[in-house]
Amino acid sequence: MSLLLSSLMTAWVTWINLGWSDGFYGHWLTAFLSSWPAAAIISFCCAPEVHRFSCYVTRNIKGVNRRL
Repeated sequence: MSLLLSSLMTAWVTWINLGWSDGFYGHWLTAFLSSWPAAAIISFCCAPEVHRFSCYVTRNIKGVNRRL
């Protein structure tokens, strides 16, 4: 997931800042290689909390649907 999100977000931000210029791919690759390790660490550290939160929300939505 961190690979996909890092590649898409850095491509998007690079495109917003530079547009489709001659050096787009070089700038994007630099941004991607800088951001992917950070995204991987953040994903690894936050994944358990995000999973718990999504389970909590899902359980509460199912409980609401059963009452209706």
